[in-house]
Amino acid sequence: MDKKEGELNGKVAVVTGSGRGIGKAIAIAYAKAGASVCSAARTLAQIEETVKEIEKTGGRGLAVQTDVTQLQSVERMFKTVVDYFGGLDILVINAGGSYDRRQIEESVPEDWLATLGVNLIGAYYCAKAAIPYLKQRGSGKIITIGSGIGHRGRGGDSAYACSKAGLWMLTRVLAQELWQYNISVNELIPGPVRTPMTVNPSRQTKGSVFEIESEWIKSPEDVVPLALFLATQPAIGPTAQSFSLMRRDN
Repeated sequence: MDKKEGELNGKVAVVTGSGRGIGKAIAIAYAKAGASVCSAARTLAQIEETVKEIEKTGGRGLAVQTDVTQLQSVERMFKTVVDYFGGLDILVINAGGSYDRRQIEESVPEDWLATLGVNLIGAYYCAKAAIPYLKQRGSGKIITIGSGIGHRGRGGDSAYACSKAGLWMLTRVLAQELWQYNISVNELIPGPVRTPMTVNPSRQTKGSVFEIESEWIKSPEDVVPLALFLATQPAIGPTAQSFSLMRRDN
């Protein structure tokens, strides 16, 4: 048996934003490792496709259409998961977006706030709704998908940078509040990953928004080993930590 197979047997995981990209790769990998996985996102067809791929390999999956910017939608999703699988052990807060890539002076307030809505407020809603179910299990994992931009900033990306900076602080505060319940909360920074969100049609030569020389430009599957590492740590393992796959921090 491969070492990764069975590491998450008996666990129930929710991965938000798992209709494509990093979230989809993590959801499929967790299912292959034995977890029952809920794929949650706004686009039903995409998460249904994720679940089909999970089931092709003999895994257990559940697609629940969810808008993380709406608390009632998030609460309904978690109740559906617990009713269907019997509990909750792992939450990967991956849903995110960047809707205002402009200098602050030219920024559009509605787009700026929409970015915070999904990246930060959505993460808060997911954590708030998940905590009671994680406590019921006696331990658990919350993994937030952060960004190096949230630690160092980047001109022209203020909304995304501020939302991810807030997510990192939320990660640390959650860890401080939940360690006594054996619930660890850590940030995973993927670094540059080629996903539909990073495609830039105006740059035909590079085909993405990445301009960082010497950086490791990854596929979503390259993020999976670290996501599995964080999900399989002991209950008294690391918490309030940021784990990065970036080759450099500037």
